[in-house]
Amino acid sequence: MDTPLRFGIFAAPFHSDRQNPTLHYQTDLELLQRLDELGYDEAWIGEHHSGGWEMIGCPEMFLAVAAERTKHINLCTGVVSLPYHHPLMVADRMVMLDHLTRGRIKFGVGPGALANDAQMMGIDPMAMRRMMEESLEAIIALLHSDEPIDRETDWFSLREAVLQHAPYQRPCFDMAVAATASPAGPRCAGRFGIGLLSLSATSAGGFDALATHREIWKTKAEEHGQVFDPGQWALCAPMYVAETREQALRDVEVGIYEWVDYFMNVLSLPLLPNEEPDPKKWPQRMIESGAAVIGTPDDAIEQIRRLQEETGGFGAYLVMANDWANASNTQRSYELIARHVFPEFQGSTRRERRARRHLQAVREDHLTSIGAAIETAIDEHSKEMAATGRESGYHIKHGDATPYLEEEILKRGKGEEH
Repeated sequence: MDTPLRFGIFAAPFHSDRQNPTLHYQTDLELLQRLDELGYDEAWIGEHHSGGWEMIGCPEMFLAVAAERTKHINLCTGVVSLPYHHPLMVADRMVMLDHLTRGRIKFGVGPGALANDAQMMGIDPMAMRRMMEESLEAIIALLHSDEPIDRETDWFSLREAVLQHAPYQRPCFDMAVAATASPAGPRCAGRFGIGLLSLSATSAGGFDALATHREIWKTKAEEHGQVFDPGQWALCAPMYVAETREQALRDVEVGIYEWVDYFMNVLSLPLLPNEEPDPKKWPQRMIESGAAVIGTPDDAIEQIRRLQEETGGFGAYLVMANDWANASNTQRSYELIARHVFPEFQGSTRRERRARRHLQAVREDHLTSIGAAIETAIDEHSKEMAATGRESGYHIKHGDATPYLEEEILKRGKGEEH
């Protein structure tokens, strides 16, 4: 079978600026613990410094705490904004985190998402993508080389620089670069032979760019002699599921309006194909446009298959973490995805389904055999009772046991198709 699809979350994170930030950190850590228990593969944590909503300023620090509370889930920076940091410091922190987690990390990078972050640090937004590539080139050299590295740019210097530790994962941990609609992300991924993290994959602009990004990534990888690996492609999109579509729509009324307002009026990122002034229509418009799943596990499965068809295949689906619903319902959504969506793309119930189909196919033969065995036991019992002059208490005649068994099975619903 094909390689199983990985599942995870992308947590910027998004939390209302009207709520207690201390508790936000706590609930994010608790969420990662629950995802670890449910079998999620990855958690990507972002870096932001303004805006009041995306409130983790150091993903490495957050992931170090999360590592102590989890056992299996991979902990990923999603992403470190490279223009904000000296590359030696970034490389050294990631190597340390790799050792602390015994290899449970992935390194996601980007140029920086919030223009105000860059402005506060005096960074020209027009230079950020160039700076990201310069930094990433230096970081990769530091991670892979035992020899001193020298680099000179207009914003950092490396002079006989060498890391004092090699990564825990050999030769190095996996890396990915963020992308939305711009070609900068896939060009960088191809140049350095690393993965791609497609944010807002189901927004109008993001979805339309997926096929183009794949081609750019593949072409650039070939130009630079790198390996193009779609298995290292992670797609991120909003998804909330409940037992029914109606229930899902009711659940998300807790926080979706404030969330959409933040995207539209603070970040100025298009979520809907056309501006919709009526907030009450936002959830339904997101569903209709394909920008988000707000529905059932079946709707989630359909969305992921749509993305697979558009991209030609990818390695991981990341739920964009949010506070659309309350904490308990949000965790219930993640559980429903794990129970009902994972198996469709991971083959985890393949043998069970095959065993059921086989048993159904031989059901009549088995019923006949069981019926014959029951009749034999009844006959032997009846003969023994007759020898003592007593009634056996059984009234099933010869040949009647099989239809009797079939009737009882049907009564219990065990013969029905699910």
